[in-house]
Amino acid sequence: MTDRRTIDDSSVVYAFSPDLEPTVTVEPGAALTVETRDSLEGAIQRDGDLMDSVPEEVNAATGPIAVEGAEPGDALRVEIEEMRPNEDRGRAVTIPGFGLLRDDPEVAHPHTRVTPVEDGALRFGDLSVPLDPCIGTIGVATADEEYTTLVPHDHGGNLDTTDLRAGATVYFPVFQPGGLLAMGDCKAAMADGEHCGTGAEIATEIDVTLGVVADAPLSRPLIETDDAWKFLASAETLQAACELAVRDASEALARAHGVEFTDAYLLASLVADLEISQVVDPLKTVRCAVPKASLADPLD
Repeated sequence: MTDRRTIDDSSVVYAFSPDLEPTVTVEPGAALTVETRDSLEGAIQRDGDLMDSVPEEVNAATGPIAVEGAEPGDALRVEIEEMRPNEDRGRAVTIPGFGLLRDDPEVAHPHTRVTPVEDGALRFGDLSVPLDPCIGTIGVATADEEYTTLVPHDHGGNLDTTDLRAGATVYFPVFQPGGLLAMGDCKAAMADGEHCGTGAEIATEIDVTLGVVADAPLSRPLIETDDAWKFLASAETLQAACELAVRDASEALARAHGVEFTDAYLLASLVADLEISQVVDPLKTVRCAVPKASLADPLD
């Protein structure tokens, strides 16, 4: 049985940059349990706790974790095996000036709803919402610029993507030696879009196994599910993010099938679904999902 090492949340980052220093270095194949803080770091414990503004430091990401042998041009592989809430409540909030309906006068005020965890579900008033944890912020050291943990980009970061859950594998382009992975900002439940600006924010334990894919043709994060490859892209507008994701998917189809880009683009229009991840962060995030029946392995 593989020994599993715990990475506690005593070391976190609030920005992804080129000069991150590892808090721990592991070998490829390392099995880890990563402890994460809730994204609001305990500031919200009851419905009466309100947030008037987004904190300067938010979405603490546990790490960075270096993986031996990971070099620029490779991909870092993160198998998400299990996610466990590490506290008895989640919390969803509205913050003035933040969220999809930020200009709507009905939601311009701060508001909080604490969601107790009971019997595998969240209680939201009289409603029961199934517990379905996902990772909000996960990424690696960047190529040249610094991005706070509130921002998604090619390195990952605040992707707020529901597919980042147990059973999925996510791949990141390596920009710096070791990759330097960090993760946090987990949700007990969240819908695609993250409309109000949060899911049900909660502290977690995440079981992962890390690996390295050598010489991987990857520019942005890629998620593998049981039946699809999902190309993630973040940009200032949904239109721009969609263009990046579809181009990445089309290029992978062209490589896999030995066809010109235009033919691969036509194929993508037949088989590849565009999905919204989040519309509330400084950059918007989408994914282009290609069935494995049409694309065996985009990293091959």
